[in-house]
Amino acid sequence: MTATNPMHGPNKFKIGVFSMNADGGLALTKVPERWPAKWTEIVEAAQMADRAGLEFVLPIARWKGFGGELNSREWSFETFTFAAGLAGFTKNIALFATVHVPMVHPVFAAKALTTIDHASGGRAGFNIVCGWNPEEFGMFGLPMIENRYDQGLEWFEIIQKIYTADEPFDYDGQFYKLEGVSGKPQPIQSPRPITLNAAFSPPGREFAAKAADFLFTTFMEFEDAATNIADMKTRSAATGREVGVFTTCPVVCRPTQAEAEDYFEHYAVTMADTESVDHYMAQKQKFSGSHDPEAYRLHRKRFAGGAGGYPLVGTPEHIASEIEKMHEVGFAGMAMSFVNYKNELPYFNAQVLPLLREAGLRET
Repeated sequence: MTATNPMHGPNKFKIGVFSMNADGGLALTKVPERWPAKWTEIVEAAQMADRAGLEFVLPIARWKGFGGELNSREWSFETFTFAAGLAGFTKNIALFATVHVPMVHPVFAAKALTTIDHASGGRAGFNIVCGWNPEEFGMFGLPMIENRYDQGLEWFEIIQKIYTADEPFDYDGQFYKLEGVSGKPQPIQSPRPITLNAAFSPPGREFAAKAADFLFTTFMEFEDAATNIADMKTRSAATGREVGVFTTCPVVCRPTQAEAEDYFEHYAVTMADTESVDHYMAQKQKFSGSHDPEAYRLHRKRFAGGAGGYPLVGTPEHIASEIEKMHEVGFAGMAMSFVNYKNELPYFNAQVLPLLREAGLRET
């Protein structure tokens, strides 16, 4: 039994929604309309994305907030059960579980994702995170290890063997020593569900080249993006694989450019949760390696507005034009966030998606 994940669908530029499972989404802001991440509203927004033909829902895995006045993202839903819960409310959209490798055993992870794959009819996927936040590691009594990508490769290899091995197997690795491993049923997707990884550093990209179908990465300007995409294609080609490259974008779409820019300034500067932004940026810069080092100096507003992603701020026409540029430099798609998904996604779907269809990036 096999299925085609929506991530392999016909649209030239794939689009999904990112971080709906956490309060505030990706915005560290104090505006009253910030995303509350209430379950009923998450379901409504996921169904909007599903009906519009968007490709995926991607949650973040958070166990601890980022302090400040609102301690954003401590209120968040665990991602295996989040994806499983949405499987019953959606029909076509891919549903990802974001998993911190050191915190979730691969035998459990394989079984959990298979369950989601069957519940969703073959729409499940892994976002593999090897870990970066020592405060969260401390909650689990785990140390931060330098060779975490080596652990990630063992973790991924075990899951692949569970999905493909005909007989129980032993595994004798540096991080995992397992006996008689097996797991049935197999996923609906063959040979395994879709995998993602978010990385910017060279070790992270090497891991993605071996384990991910799609890499999520950040960029500052389009010139930088082209260089980074070419680097990833070279790395994946060296492993005999092809890895698509996605990016992340906070979106503010309004009828006029001035209105959109004013709102971005309002929520990401005037109403930013300053202490939370300071803490988040410091932790990311010290432990993550997920952004160009210059981004922390030049783009504080982007971190408050959407985790350092490239902001799409403007009219539907402007945003469609920016997405066309992303496609031209080589991005296969993007994960987008909003200050409030339920309130803002309908306008994006109604105004931007038709322009992308006219541009040939998405089908009718």
